[in-house]
Amino acid sequence: MKANPVGWFEIYVQDMPRAKAFYEAVLGGVLQNLESPGIEMWAFPMHDTETGASGALVKMDGCPSGGNSTVVYFSCTDCAVEASRVAGSGGQVFKEKFSIGPYGFIALVVDTEGNMIGLHSMQ
Repeated sequence: MKANPVGWFEIYVQDMPRAKAFYEAVLGGVLQNLESPGIEMWAFPMHDTETGASGALVKMDGCPSGGNSTVVYFSCTDCAVEASRVAGSGGQVFKEKFSIGPYGFIALVVDTEGNMIGLHSMQ
């Protein structure tokens, strides 16, 4: 493979205003509306010249949220900072920041829609 293996991700939600508010509060950014027929999508910031993948929150009939087996990890400077915002934003901390050895640290949290996501940092 010549590029990073993940090129895009989608997090399915049932209550878009609630989910959008959660991610904007926890990650400290603003999501942008993506026009798509029949699907409501709000994209995480995209930077074409940077590494990593972007993605979107998606509300689509027939696609429930929660209970999935995929975990999307968001890059952070110190994942404990973002994890500290989770409960106040309507989510739940599943596992506080912990070491994954030479690969840094992660925290696992559950968003307002029942999706588990990861927060990753090197410190």
